[in-house]
Amino acid sequence: MSNALPVADIAQVRRYVRELIRRHPRGLAAALGLHALAAGAGLVAPRLLGDLVEGISQGVAATTVDRVVAAIAAFVVVQAVLVRFAHLASARLGERVLAELREEFVDRVLALPLATVERAGTGDLLTRTSRDVAALSRTVRFAGPETLIAALTVLLILGALVLTGPLLALPSLLAVPVLWAGTRWYLRRAPQGYLRENAAYSDITDGISETVEGARTTEALRQAARRRARGDADIRRSYAAERYTLHLRTVFWPVAEFGYLVPMVATLLIGGWFHLKGWASLGQVTAATLYAQQLTDPIERLLGWLDEFQVGGASLARLLGVAAEPDERARASATPDERAAAPGSAGGAGRLAAHDVRYAYRPGHDVLHGVTLEPRPGERLAMVGPSGAGKSTLGRLLAGVHAPSAGTVTVDGRPLAGMPLAELRTHVALVSQEHHVFIGTLADNVAMVRPDADPARVRAALAAVDALDWALALPDGLDTAVGAGGHPLTPAQAQQLALARLVLADPHTLVLDEATSLIDPRAARALERSLAAVLQGRTVIAIAHRLFSAHDADRVAVVADGRITELGSHDELVAAGGSYAALWRSWHG
Repeated sequence: MSNALPVADIAQVRRYVRELIRRHPRGLAAALGLHALAAGAGLVAPRLLGDLVEGISQGVAATTVDRVVAAIAAFVVVQAVLVRFAHLASARLGERVLAELREEFVDRVLALPLATVERAGTGDLLTRTSRDVAALSRTVRFAGPETLIAALTVLLILGALVLTGPLLALPSLLAVPVLWAGTRWYLRRAPQGYLRENAAYSDITDGISETVEGARTTEALRQAARRRARGDADIRRSYAAERYTLHLRTVFWPVAEFGYLVPMVATLLIGGWFHLKGWASLGQVTAATLYAQQLTDPIERLLGWLDEFQVGGASLARLLGVAAEPDERARASATPDERAAAPGSAGGAGRLAAHDVRYAYRPGHDVLHGVTLEPRPGERLAMVGPSGAGKSTLGRLLAGVHAPSAGTVTVDGRPLAGMPLAELRTHVALVSQEHHVFIGTLADNVAMVRPDADPARVRAALAAVDALDWALALPDGLDTAVGAGGHPLTPAQAQQLALARLVLADPHTLVLDEATSLIDPRAARALERSLAAVLQGRTVIAIAHRLFSAHDADRVAVVADGRITELGSHDELVAAGGSYAALWRSWHG
């Protein structure tokens, strides 16, 4: 998808993995140390068994055989105990790393600019937070520790082979060209294949969520066939992507299986020939063959988890890519000279201004065309106009959600573009038709903007938006649990809750994007009047279709086709007889 969030490159993924390793040196050392001891204990038995075969061929005593068998049994037990503790250490390390990954990913998601989330859509973000996190969880918990164990075991076995007899280590090298060629072929194709597979899942999720959310619209407009066609196309792309990665595995696995069986067969055959030539004893051949046979399991696990690493690596790249998404406000930041010349906010009047701003969701398709608007500090400014005229887009520019493609939006002379988000929200805040009730108490939902607010301030904020009476009437008052699984709130109550948060946040400018659209007109009018009284001396920019908001405003800006066509008070615009007057007469009857 063209609007999908970016994906981190290989260098970024490797840097992050190295950083994770540096964060946990003790845990990693403990896990590797225990696995090394376990692997070392497992290497003793083949050597003892080889010596035993050699001794039996030369007529060793029965008591010696008993002692060797007892020693082998003891080392097997020791290895089993060490393996248990090694796996526990690896699991603890994996869980700590996974917890950090999840926490950091949540931080990255919450730091995403609102404009980025809106542009990317829900499908890609949902897939990353669900499927990619689950895939990475398996990689961190199992693939990482198992790969380290397998690699360490292979090195120790090869070392034991060399110590047993350097010549007997040579047959094992026959597997290297086969495994190297097969692995190289696979690794050159797998990363991009799995990235395409995950992206295809994002498309499916996005299509399904759109279909479910717009089910009534789809039915009313008889668009079911188009939605089915979109779903079928997404599934076909996903099928093709999965078929490609399956093809890679069907080629790689037989090559790999042949490669890791070569050492054992070659050692047995070539070792036997070495014994016939007198270059190796029977005990050495036996031990070397057992060591070569032991190589099969770790190499099989190593190559087996390699595929899982490709899945996990692709998921990690997508998760890290969330942080790589640049904020368009930062991209449009003022130049150093402009920032140096701009006055600070301390003691500012809270004057918000837009000068000759343009904005395009797609390059070359402007939705705002050179708009200039300067709300007066403390005034109530209403923006009205037909749907699609650009009212909400202009409101988002004034709230600092989007940065203009051209022109500037400033507060007290300072560009909003590039201003730290925490500082920006002390100047101007946006509340739209969309609202969310978080899981928790009603009081927590209001106080989330100022966690240090005392109960009196929370009550005052609710009272300001005419919500205190119904809030106190809830089963547990302000301590009533709301949100998913909690006490249900009506759409009007949820909107009042969102407005109460803004009252408590106390910015000097509010942009209300049809914030009272879901409340019946009488309740909305009472709420807006109450809000205006509480916010006296602050700037309120209200975007609405209902003209009672414009009637109560100090000034009205009429937006049409991405331009401000009229600007003035209600009475002035009615007297002018323009488009606003026509709207007013039509609405007022």
